[in-house]
Amino acid sequence: MKRLKGIGVSPGVAIGPAYILLTGRIKIARRVLRPEQIEKEIARFHKALATAIRDLEEVKRHIPLEMTQPLSIIDAHILMLKDPSLIRETENFIRRYYANAEWALRKVLDKYQKVFSSIGDFYLKERIQDLEHLIERVILALKGKEESFELEDPAIVVARDLSPADTARLKPETTHAFVTEMGSRTSHTAIVARSLGIPAVVAVKDIMEEVSPGDLLIVDGLSGDVIINPSQEVIEEFLDRRVRCEEERERLLAQAQKPAITRDGHKVTVKANLELLDEIPLAIDFGAEGVGLFRTEYLYVVRKTLPGEEELFANYRQVVESLYPHTVTFRTLDLGGDKFAEELDLPAEINPALGLRAIRLCLKNPALFKVQLRALLRASAYGNVRIMFPLISGIEELREAKKFLQEVYLELKEEGFSIELPPCGAMIEIPTAVFIADHLAKEVDFFSIGTNDLIQYALAIDRGNEQVAHLYEPLHPGILRMIDYIVKAGHKAGIQVAMCGEMAGELLYLPLLIGFGFDELSMNPQSIPAIKDYICSLSFKKCRQLCEEVIDFSSAREVKEYLENWLGKEGLLS
Repeated sequence: MKRLKGIGVSPGVAIGPAYILLTGRIKIARRVLRPEQIEKEIARFHKALATAIRDLEEVKRHIPLEMTQPLSIIDAHILMLKDPSLIRETENFIRRYYANAEWALRKVLDKYQKVFSSIGDFYLKERIQDLEHLIERVILALKGKEESFELEDPAIVVARDLSPADTARLKPETTHAFVTEMGSRTSHTAIVARSLGIPAVVAVKDIMEEVSPGDLLIVDGLSGDVIINPSQEVIEEFLDRRVRCEEERERLLAQAQKPAITRDGHKVTVKANLELLDEIPLAIDFGAEGVGLFRTEYLYVVRKTLPGEEELFANYRQVVESLYPHTVTFRTLDLGGDKFAEELDLPAEINPALGLRAIRLCLKNPALFKVQLRALLRASAYGNVRIMFPLISGIEELREAKKFLQEVYLELKEEGFSIELPPCGAMIEIPTAVFIADHLAKEVDFFSIGTNDLIQYALAIDRGNEQVAHLYEPLHPGILRMIDYIVKAGHKAGIQVAMCGEMAGELLYLPLLIGFGFDELSMNPQSIPAIKDYICSLSFKKCRQLCEEVIDFSSAREVKEYLENWLGKEGLLS
C-alpha cells in the first residue's frame, strides 16, 4: 500500500481499478519545405484546425444544456482556435521558416507562453494550459490521430494531464474519479470535474510511475489523498468516509442560502470569485451573497486584439443583471504589458512580472483604461456595481485612477447616460500599500486584500517555483501583522474591508480572519457552503482573543500549532 498526496479539486471519495491514459506532448521535428509546398502546408494546417473545432463541437453536443460552465469553457476554446491572430501567426511561421505546421504551432505556443508568464495573477497565468491543450489537439489532427477514449468498465482514470474537453467527455457512470500529475484548484479542468460531480485530485507527483493498470485506488477529492492498493481496513475506512462526505455535502447545500453569522451575532458577507458569466448560477446555488472579485481579463486573454467598449459592456451588463440585487465587484484589467506589446507598441521588459502591468499599464495607456471604465460604468446602470483597482502601490496611482473614473463618468453623463458613480476600492497586495493603508483608506470606499500577491511579494516567493513554494506561508507572523494593520486602518476610516485571495476560502485560517474583523470574504464558489457553516459555529469574541494571542508569535509553525490546539479545545477540528 502506498499513499500519495495531491490537491483535491472536486469532492467525493471513489474506489476502483486504475485506467492509465497516456497523454502529453507529441514529439515533433521541424521539416524544411520547398517554396512550392508552403501553400499546401497552410491548407493542411487549416484542415487540421477545422477538425479540432469539429471535435470540440462534438464534445459540446454531449454536454447537457444545464451544465453551463463546461459549455462556456468549450465555447471559449472554440473562439481561441478561431482567433485570427493565432491563425495568422502560425501561417507566418510556416512561410518565414519554410516549416511544417506542427513546428510552427509549437513556436506560436512558445510565444504565448512568454506572454502569459508575465501575468501577475496566478489564476490567469494558468489559462496558458488551455492554449497548450488546444494546440496539442490541432497537432494531433495534423498527424491524423484522435484524442478520445472510452472506458469499457468503471475505473479511475490516471493521466499526466487532462484537457477540459477530455474531462467533459468523461461519464460519471464509468469514471469513478480521475487523478493527474498536472493541474491546480482553479484550472478549467477542475471546474468541469466539479460540474460533472466526478471526484478529482490533481498535482500528484509521479502518479504515472507509481500506478500500474488495474491497481486498486482510493481517491479522496476533498483531502487530496490517493492510496494505491489499500488494505481491507483502509478500504472500509474510506467507504465510511464516502458516506459521511455525501451526507455532509447534502447538509451544507441545504443550508447554503443562510447568512453567515457567528454564535455571538457578528455577520460576515460571503461572496464568490468569478471569471466567467456561466459560473454565476453555480455561485448562487452555493450561497454566494454577490461577487467580491470578478476577473475582467478573460475577454482580453482569449484573443490578441483588444475588445471594444460594446463587447465589454454587453458582457458586464449580463453579469450585473444575472446577479441582481447582489453586488458585483469588478477588478479592472490586471494583465502585463507583454500581452499588448504589439497592439500598444510597448517595449520588451526584462522582468514583466514586476513591470508594466495591472493599474500601471492602464494609467500608461489611457485609451485602453477608459474603454473598460466606460463599459463598467454603463453596466452599473443595470444593477449594483463596485469598481476595484489592482496592484495599487501608492496614493498617486490611486488618485490618478480615480481621476480617470471621474472623467469617464462626466463624459457619459454629458452623452446622456443615466448613471451614478459606483463605489470604488483598492486591492491591497503590495507591502507599500499596507504601510500607507491609513492614507489610502481616506481615498476609497472599500479595501480588498489580495493575499495571493501580498504573500508572494512580502515573502519574495514565486509560488509557482517548486524550489521555494514551500516557503509560501499565509500564517507567517509578518503576513498576519499586515492583515491586522489593513483591517484596522480601513475600519478606522469607516470603510469596509474584504479579502479575495485564496486564504479566504481555507477553513484552517477562518478563525483568524473572523477575529481580525473582516466584513467580507470572497472565494471559489465551491468553498462557500462550508465556510458559511463554519462561521456560524464560531464565536467572534473568542476569535478576536485568538488573534490578539498569536499576533506576537515569531514563526508560522508556532501560529499553526497554537491554532490547531485552539481548534481542538473549541471542538472544531474535523
